Amino acid sequence: MKVGIIGQGYVGQTLAVGAASSGLEVVGLDSNINVVTDLLNRKSTVPGVNSEILKSLLEKNNYFPTPNPELLKDCEVIVIAVPTPLDQFRKPNMTFIAEACKSIYNYAKLPALIINESTSYPGTLREFIKPLIENNSTIKFEYAVAPERVDPGNHIWKIENTPRVVSGLSNAATEKTLSFYRTFCESVIQVSSPEVAEASKIFENTFRQINIALVNEFSSIAGRIGFSAHEAIQAASTKPFGFMPFYPSIGVGGHCIPIDPSYLSFIAKEYGIQAKFIELANTTNLGMAEKVAKRIEDYLDGNIENKLIQIVGIAYKPNVSDMRESPVPELIKALQKLGAKVIWHDPIVKIYKDVKSSDLNPSVDLGLIVMPHSGIDFSPWKDAQTSVLDLSANSMDYGWNKFL
Repeated sequence: MKVGIIGQGYVGQTLAVGAASSGLEVVGLDSNINVVTDLLNRKSTVPGVNSEILKSLLEKNNYFPTPNPELLKDCEVIVIAVPTPLDQFRKPNMTFIAEACKSIYNYAKLPALIINESTSYPGTLREFIKPLIENNSTIKFEYAVAPERVDPGNHIWKIENTPRVVSGLSNAATEKTLSFYRTFCESVIQVSSPEVAEASKIFENTFRQINIALVNEFSSIAGRIGFSAHEAIQAASTKPFGFMPFYPSIGVGGHCIPIDPSYLSFIAKEYGIQAKFIELANTTNLGMAEKVAKRIEDYLDGNIENKLIQIVGIAYKPNVSDMRESPVPELIKALQKLGAKVIWHDPIVKIYKDVKSSDLNPSVDLGLIVMPHSGIDFSPWKDAQTSVLDLSANSMDYGWNKFL
C-alpha cells in the first residue's frame, strides 16, 4: 500500500515513520523545502523520530520526503496532517487544510481514502474537506477522520501504543481506516461518526485547558490567603477516586491546548451557543503571564526595576524545542514592562528571535524555573544560594518551594 501524508511536522513526520516502519510505502509531502531537505539528509527535529530508523527507512525507500504534490497520484491512502492555527481574531484558520485539499484534487488520481488527522471542529470532514475536494475533482474518494494524538517528547506513549479514534463517512471508509491504522497501532477505536471523533480530540484538550485555568485561579487564591497551592493539590491527590491533579503554570502552550478549545467555541457559536467555560478558561490562561509577573514584583516588595532575572526553559513544555504558543515570551515581556532585565537559559531551544541562551548565572537577582528540561544542572544557583522561584507546572522538587 502506498500512503501520502501531507504535512511533515510533529504529527505528519511521526505518522510517516510509524507507517513506513510497518512496511508501508510512504510519501511525506511538505511545502517547506528546508524540512524536506533535512529529512533527506537523515535529520529530524521531531522528538521521538529516531535518526537510525529514519536512515533505514530512507535507504529502503519506504519513506520518501518530497515537496512535489505530483507524487500523490498513485497513493491509495492520503492523510492530511497539517497545522490548524488560529487567526488574528482567535478563530479557526483553515488555510493549511484548504491547501492540502487543493493538492489532493489537483494531483491524486486514484479513488483514495482521504483521512484527516488535523485537529478541527466537528463537521470539518463532512462540511469542509469533502465538499472542497468533490467540487474540484471528478474522482470518487472515501473520507474518514483519525485525530492525531502525538505528544512530543513522551517516551511512554508513542504512535504504536496510543489508542486511535477513527470514523468514516461511509462503512467502506471506516473499514479501510481501521485496516490502515491497525498496521502500526495496537488499539484502534471506531466511533459512530466523524463528528464524534473530531469532537473527542477537541474535548480532550478543552478538558485540560479548563482544568489548568481552574488550578491557575486556585493558585491566585492560595497566594493571596498565604498557603501553598501545590501542597493542597498534592493533599487532594491522596484521594484514590474522583480527582485528577493539575498544577499551576504561567499559561499554556503548544499546538493543542491553547488552540483546540477555540475551535469548539467557534462551532458552538455557529449553533447559537456561547461556550462560557471555554472562553473564560482561554482568557484566564492567556492572562497568566502578566499575573505571574505582578506576583513576582510583589515578591520583590515592588522593587523589580533593573533587577536581573534569569528564566530557565522557554519552550512550551520541558524536553522539546517547540516554541509554538509558548507562554514564556509573554512572561519575559511582562517582566520587562515592569522594568526588569531578563535573560534566559534553555539548552534545547538555544536561540530564539536572534537571542541566544545564556549559561546559568549565579549572580542574577532572581532565578525563575519555568520549563525545566531533564538534565539541567541547577548547582550553580544552589552553590551561590541564588534567590530562585520555581514556577514549573509539575510536582518535581528542584530544590526550591513551588511559587505558584
